[in-house]
Amino acid sequence: MPSALITGITGQDGSYLAELLLQKGYRVYGMVRRASTFNCERIRHILDDIEFIDADLLDQMSLLQALRHSHADEVYNLAAMSFVATSFVQPVATGEYTGLSVARMLEALRQVEWSVRFYQASTSEMFGNVQAIPQNELTSFYPRSPYGVAKLYAHWMTVNFRESYSLYACSGILFNHESPRRGLEFVTRKITHAVAQIHLGLLQSFSLGNLEARRDWGFAGDYVEAMWRMLQQDEPSDYVVATGVSHSVRDFVDAAFACVGIEDWSPYVRVEPQLFRPAEVEQLLGDASKAAEQLGWTPTKGFEELVRDMVENDIQQLAQAREALKKGSYAITNPAR
Repeated sequence: MPSALITGITGQDGSYLAELLLQKGYRVYGMVRRASTFNCERIRHILDDIEFIDADLLDQMSLLQALRHSHADEVYNLAAMSFVATSFVQPVATGEYTGLSVARMLEALRQVEWSVRFYQASTSEMFGNVQAIPQNELTSFYPRSPYGVAKLYAHWMTVNFRESYSLYACSGILFNHESPRRGLEFVTRKITHAVAQIHLGLLQSFSLGNLEARRDWGFAGDYVEAMWRMLQQDEPSDYVVATGVSHSVRDFVDAAFACVGIEDWSPYVRVEPQLFRPAEVEQLLGDASKAAEQLGWTPTKGFEELVRDMVENDIQQLAQAREALKKGSYAITNPAR
């Protein structure tokens, strides 16, 4: 039975990846930071199948101990401070958790006594002020946020350790990927959750920033399959993972309101200048030809289906929560798909 260690296992990607690896017969270890509370909502349905290890991205010794405890064949490093807006407010913390933590993990991997395959979660935010459209593995980077800068450091450290020490280390340059499990602070889930509230009569309106920013949005469940495939190749390499189709935030709002039968959504949405980024990323569009050719990977879920899934799930959960409140129970028993 192969074993895998996942950092960030309680996040969106970590939950889908844990499901995938369990289905493939892996022994799955989840690295978590000790805290007074444990947010396990996304993985509640598989908690009994995962062994959790306390460690901290800022403590290299704890990372080494986590590796030795799990004796992992594969490590998927998904943990980071991943909300771009917060990175402008906390640039130093973002550098520590998103950038320097990867150097600590790579150094820990170099010290263990067996061969480990390593996946680093890179991001399309590294392209930032894009130098070519679409972006592929050879496109120059130009990050436009502390998050993107920290991820770029982590990306190049992964390449450096691969070339310097012959580590099997890959980076997946993943473009935006969403799901019903996306956090409410991200614009996609903010939109679908607000639309669901408006549909149920729980909200009158909500605020957004730049409606014209364009992103390449895919389904997170598809993207974790690409992560796994990267670590099954004979030689390590880096891959762009994307759908190859770009939509604006306005398009996302259109699609979300269409799910509840609203064509003119202007009365429900306010554009607030303070929600714009200090340095905006106007367009991201990925070319995943290498992943298609070498990994045999292609996305399975399109934009409209993805948005519909998110809106319907939010409506279902909000309606269920409302009924639970009427009955005096706060439990939500139907997890996000």
